[in-house]
Order: sequence, then structure tokens, then C-alpha cells
Amino acid sequence: MQKTILITGSTDGIGLEAAKRLAADGHHVILHGRNPAKLNDAQAEVRAQKGDGAVDQIVADLSRPADVATFADEVVERFDSLDVLINNAGVFGATEPLTVDGIDVRFAVNTLAPYVLTQRLLPLIGASGRVINLSSAAQEPVDSDALRGSVPLADRDAYAQSKLALNMWSRHLADEIGVDGTTIVAVNPGSLLATKMVKDAFGIDGNDIGIGADILVRAALSPEFATATGKYFDNDSGQFAPPHADALDAQKNQTVVDIIESILATLL
Repeated sequence: MQKTILITGSTDGIGLEAAKRLAADGHHVILHGRNPAKLNDAQAEVRAQKGDGAVDQIVADLSRPADVATFADEVVERFDSLDVLINNAGVFGATEPLTVDGIDVRFAVNTLAPYVLTQRLLPLIGASGRVINLSSAAQEPVDSDALRGSVPLADRDAYAQSKLALNMWSRHLADEIGVDGTTIVAVNPGSLLATKMVKDAFGIDGNDIGIGADILVRAALSPEFATATGKYFDNDSGQFAPPHADALDAQKNQTVVDIIESILATLL
């Protein structure tokens, strides 16, 4: 059965490779990027897979929650339904770490943007749909002040904290929705894959990008993920695994969500 699947950050890397595979299998893929020219190139690449599914695109800057809200509104306006949302876009290094809203760009793109997009698209996704949140093996306890933008962090610390914050709100939302609602799963697609992010951050070519694309396709479509809401899949070990201990603490998860909501209340 054809699915409609939105993949953020799908102009290169894991997102683009997953989009190619899904399109080749006949699924309707909605690409996202912030650079119109790169997005046009990606759309042409995905269409070249010669699958039966449509390939659409939306331009949006995920570093500003207000723009993410507009992005979500456009999705709702243009598409009747959405089966899978893959929150793949991510930022590691940044020469200017603070956004115009005063938030560290890692928290803005890796944590807040998928939160806003997910919350606003849940009615479109429905109970039978899935949200796949791209996490990482790199996770560190979240500094509340850093999340608010008042404490600067080094690139790796900001990235690792933003990914744990993503895991924490994913688990909180899954618990809130319950097992009969939309499936929310956090996935580490694999460490040091051959993405631009890894090349820029570590100066290495990285491992086969197909490792990450394969698990995104599995997470989007396979039955094993249909009943995995609230879980964390670690592709380094190839299995569902315990998340960071903080993500198992319901009160800590609630605190992170409360901070996210307080930030968004001032920006949306």
C-alpha cells in the first residue's frame, strides 16, 4: 500500500537516500530543505528512481519555530493525509550558534523544530501513522539553561543534549498519546555515517550511508515498528535498546517538555 511520507532535511545524506528508496518502491515522498536550488536537485534525483509515487517538496527554515509552524500549515493545506513523518534534519557544528530567537541552533533544529512539526501534524497523521525522530548515539543530560539559550555550549555538547532532549519529548509524547495513537519512535540511525555533518564535524568519510537509509525505511514501513511507540532503536546494535537513563525518568521528561512549551509560548 502506498504511503505518504514527509522527510525533513532530505536534500542530502540519509534523508535523501531514504527518499530515493521509498520513491523507488512507489511511495509518495514529500521532500524538505531550506535551500530551493538544492531541493530542486534532490527532487529530480528522487523522481529519477522511476517509482510510481509522487515526489513533492517544501522549502522551510527549521531554525525558527515560527517558520516551522508555517511549514506545518503548508503541509496541512496541500496534503489530505500523512502516514509517516521522519524528523531527519539535524545540525552539529555552527559558526553562529545562536538563532535570531536567541536559541542554540542545535536545540532549535534538532529539538524544537521536530516538536512543533509533530504536534501540528498529529491530526493529519492520525492514530495509524508514525513519527520517526532521528536521534544519535551521542546523548548528554540536558542543561535547562542551555536549552533556553542562556548558557553557551560547545558543538558536541549542544548536539548531544539536543538529541537527548528529542528522545525525552518523544517518550513523553508517546506516553501521553498512548498505545492506540500515533506511533512515536526515536532512532539512532548509526554512528559516523558518510553524511556532510560527519565530514564537517570529524573530517572523515564515514560509514556506508545506506545503513541509515535502510533503518529509516524499516522504521517507516515495517510491522516491527508499528507497536514500538515510546521506544528507542539503536542501529549500532541493531535492536531496540534502553534509552539514556534520563529518558526513562518521567519527571525529567516532563521538565524538558515544560521548558520547550515555555520557549514556544514566546515565539509562536
